[in-house]
Amino acid sequence: MSALLPPATRALLLINVAVFLLEPLAPNLIMGQFALWPLGSELFRPWQLLTYAFLHGSLMHIFFNMLALFMFGGPLERYLGQRRFLTFFLVCVLTAALTQLAVQSAGGPQEETIGASGGVFGVLLAFAWYFPRARILVLPVPVPLPAWLVVSVYSLVELFAGVRGWQPDVAHFAHLGGLAGGAACILFWRARRQFGG
Repeated sequence: MSALLPPATRALLLINVAVFLLEPLAPNLIMGQFALWPLGSELFRPWQLLTYAFLHGSLMHIFFNMLALFMFGGPLERYLGQRRFLTFFLVCVLTAALTQLAVQSAGGPQEETIGASGGVFGVLLAFAWYFPRARILVLPVPVPLPAWLVVSVYSLVELFAGVRGWQPDVAHFAHLGGLAGGAACILFWRARRQFGG
């Protein structure tokens, strides 16, 4: 794996897998301290704004998140560089968490949030932004589609699912928060470069 992946992407994958393997050893402690709990919960802690992204609820949950990170994180890290890529990922995780807390404060489901999906959605956005014509095979569509189209359609599906309340156990607005944070981060970097920052 070290030959295939640059260091930050590899570290994120390994940390997520290691934490997933540790979760069954003390599930109540780990979820209580490190999942993202609503602001009104007595379990909420500030560090949960980042730590929730390293917890996963099932094998399928972590598999698909890590598969996306494996596929798109490496090329993106090579393009951005290790430090900027890691900063980008954590910004997306943070904006996803803040979006989820805002939705919960407005009356959304009062449950804990876990998973790297917010950061992964930001990575997807950045991949489509920097490599819009790269081809992605999305089953069951029989032909590869351009990255910009895949991410655009996926984002609209997430927005529609969130508004309609589909899959209430999925934090659709957190995913969108990760996308928004990723876009804001890229635009900030572009503005700094444009104005000599």
